[in-house]
Amino acid sequence: MIFNLLDCDLAEQAHPRDGHRFLRAMVGQAAEAKLTGFSVYELPPGEAAWAYHYELNREEWLIGVAGEVVVRTPAGDETLRAGDVTCFPAGAEGAHQVRNDSAAPARFAMPSSWAGDGYVAVRPDSNTALIVGPGFRRIVPLDEDLGYWEREP
Repeated sequence: MIFNLLDCDLAEQAHPRDGHRFLRAMVGQAAEAKLTGFSVYELPPGEAAWAYHYELNREEWLIGVAGEVVVRTPAGDETLRAGDVTCFPAGAEGAHQVRNDSAAPARFAMPSSWAGDGYVAVRPDSNTALIVGPGFRRIVPLDEDLGYWEREP
């Protein structure tokens, strides 16, 4: 199966919110990849992708495809243009968010390592974590640190 990063079919994301609307093609899933995630995104002007976050068990890359995006990281904001590539390692040092501050749509691709069926993304701005596993999806607050046996019968 062959995909073109410039003209592959994109669909609206599952959880749209003003300021965070984008289109996405889950190319890795469509190609039945087993060890690599790969998505193509298109951001309209003035929109951002996901919340600022970092993965605990997954490395992600960003490849500029068309236009330019601003990437927020712990080191600050950086503009990436078509052809630019950057990596977000697992852990807090890999925190990132992508937005389009330009007047034209921007397209980028994000390959990632695949860490099996489990996924955890920590969202520092809201002090929450998105936890996903087989048959499970929950966003939980991180305001409390429980002992191992707390709340257990």
